[in-house]
Amino acid sequence: MAKIVILSGSVAKSSRLYGLIGYSRQRLQEQGNDVSLIDIIDLPADDLIRANWNSAPVKEALALIEEADGVIVASPVYKAAYSGVLKTFLDLIPQKGLERKVLYPLFVGGSIAHLLAIDYALKPVLSSLGATHILGGVYAVDQSVTRLDNGTFELAPEISGRLDSSLDRLAEELAGKQKVVS
Repeated sequence: MAKIVILSGSVAKSSRLYGLIGYSRQRLQEQGNDVSLIDIIDLPADDLIRANWNSAPVKEALALIEEADGVIVASPVYKAAYSGVLKTFLDLIPQKGLERKVLYPLFVGGSIAHLLAIDYALKPVLSSLGATHILGGVYAVDQSVTRLDNGTFELAPEISGRLDSSLDRLAEELAGKQKVVS
C-alpha cells in the first residue's frame, strides 16, 4: 500500500478541481492506497505568507509529504500558472523534499490553451525541490467537470477515462517503487 498526498492549491472548496480530487482520491483508495488531502487554503495564511516553518499545521502538512511515496499536485490555472496558494506552500517544502517521490499534476483550467502551465510553470519548481519522477497527470477544462446542486461533481466520460488510465499508471509506478525499496 502506497502513501499518497494530494496537495490542493484551490482557493475555494466549490472549485471544479475538487471534482477531480474526489474522483482521484476515491479511485486510489479503492486500489488499497492510503490517501491524504492537504487543503492548503485551510492552513493559516499568515504562516504561509511569512514562511513560518515552526507552525504546527505547516509542520503536520510537511510531515505528510515527507512520509508520502507519491504526491498529487492539484491546482486551478490562473493567468497561465498554478495558484499562488499552491506556490506559498511549495516554498515551504525543503530543498530536496520531493526527492524519491512520484509526482502527479492534476490541473483544471478555463481552456486547453493553459495546458502548458504544467510543463512551464509547475515542473521547474517541482524539479528544484528534488522531483525527478513527474508523471503526465491530467489537465481538464472547466466544462468537463459539472458542479451539481447537491455539492458533488460529475465528470465528463472523457475526463474520467483519462483519470482512470493515468491513476492506474500512478499506482503501477508506486507499486514498482515499493518493490525496489523492499
